[in-house]
Amino acid sequence: MEGQRVEVDGGIMEGGGQILRVSTALSCLLGLPLHVQKIRAGRSTPGLRPQHLSGLEMVRDLCDGHLEGAEIGSTEITFTPEKIKGGVHTADTKTAGSVCLLMQVSMPCVLFAASPSELRLKGGTNAEMAPQIDYTMMVFKPIAEKFGFTFNCDIKTRGYYPKGGGEVIVRMSPVKRLDPINLTDRGSVTKIYGRAFVAGVLPLKVAKDMAAAAVRCIRKEIRDLYVSIQPVQEPRDQAFGNGSGIIIVAETSTGCLFAGSSLGKRGVNADKVGIEAAEMLLTNLRHGGTVDEYLQDQLIIFMALANGISRIKTGPVTLHTQTAIHFAEQLAKAKFTVKKSEEEEDAAKDTYIIECEGIGMANPHL
Repeated sequence: MEGQRVEVDGGIMEGGGQILRVSTALSCLLGLPLHVQKIRAGRSTPGLRPQHLSGLEMVRDLCDGHLEGAEIGSTEITFTPEKIKGGVHTADTKTAGSVCLLMQVSMPCVLFAASPSELRLKGGTNAEMAPQIDYTMMVFKPIAEKFGFTFNCDIKTRGYYPKGGGEVIVRMSPVKRLDPINLTDRGSVTKIYGRAFVAGVLPLKVAKDMAAAAVRCIRKEIRDLYVSIQPVQEPRDQAFGNGSGIIIVAETSTGCLFAGSSLGKRGVNADKVGIEAAEMLLTNLRHGGTVDEYLQDQLIIFMALANGISRIKTGPVTLHTQTAIHFAEQLAKAKFTVKKSEEEEDAAKDTYIIECEGIGMANPHL
């Protein structure tokens, strides 16, 4: 078997946890034994962090696989997958490691399980350097479900940096195949809405200030739309620790979704957090693509597995997306092309079409 191991260099391109997530998910799905070295080699704390470790262990458990070298700080792992099974699976980062990143690695796998799955994920729900759970629910879910699957996500407790302590339960049923998607028609922005939240000891005024600053910022550029951002005090029994943040979503006439989000930090004025989220949203609306920069890379693995040709229109292609494409091509042998959009309305913009001929992965159990 050794000879057929796929060798992955974890230090190239994005050079971080994403390489690990994409390659282990594909290894699990395709039954390819995997050897990853130089894991997070260029990072300030190289090697596996708690959240990467819990993601790896989760994929191992999903398929009764075999994992070597999986400990904190390790820069090399070997993974031998077996059959993917449904049922209840638990992963706990024991830190503010993101539950959304745990979802990223496990969801593609359980779509091809023999029976429905329940994923109990513990860690940070609104954590730095990762999508917030609200993004996953408000943007990722409706778009990802265009591939022909559905999932249900129950947020039991929210958890914030540095302690985490959040928990979400994801339930999903397997599919026979994934449908390709075609997201090339942007439409026009029809509504903008969001939520600004505080949890723990922080006063609701912080959420109100974030929301008001964000609305003012968006108004300068988009005058004719009502912008509705709800300030929310997270209920005590549904949030662990203290945290604050904001997510703002823009929806278009063709059902495209874009977001801007930001988390509060100690010593950072609430207005500034609101403005940062608003500016991120506006930047994502300017490029004329159909997905924002955070959804781009999350769709790649599904496009690679889908049964047919998928197309998405994007703004500048991020390093995360380039990395996901590289490993989807290397491991799954999907074929991607990225080229500048040739449509007139995109002529002056940095807009691209990412096209993929998926491998038409079929669920052997269904």
